[in-house]
Amino acid sequence: MSRPPVVLLVEDNPRNLKLARDVLEYAGFSVVVAATGEQGVDQARETLPDVILMDLQLPGIDGFAALELLHGDEATAHIPVVALTAFAMRRDRERALASGFAGYLEKPISVREFPAQVRRHLPDPDDGQRP
Repeated sequence: MSRPPVVLLVEDNPRNLKLARDVLEYAGFSVVVAATGEQGVDQARETLPDVILMDLQLPGIDGFAALELLHGDEATAHIPVVALTAFAMRRDRERALASGFAGYLEKPISVREFPAQVRRHLPDPDDGQRP
């Protein structure tokens, strides 16, 4: 049996973190969490998740700076990083995608749609990215 997809959730709001983690775990994901950009980068290097959901506004380094560090590290550069944010302006989405985020999900999350939205960003198991 294959292992469940591993999601790194980088979110500093405890309520948002709990909801997203609970929804993903119920949907069969394995979830690792971090509350700051620095912790997110460290956790990504340690666990090499299948996908990273990154809040843009974080204490310490923000999601954009964390993304830069992840893309600059050979060990984590291949991991898709999806912006998960309350920013809802079109230019915010464009800025995130232009910065290298693999996708953009808006908060509040839709409990019904969230797992499928995350699954769309998982690497294809046949492309050799996942063990």
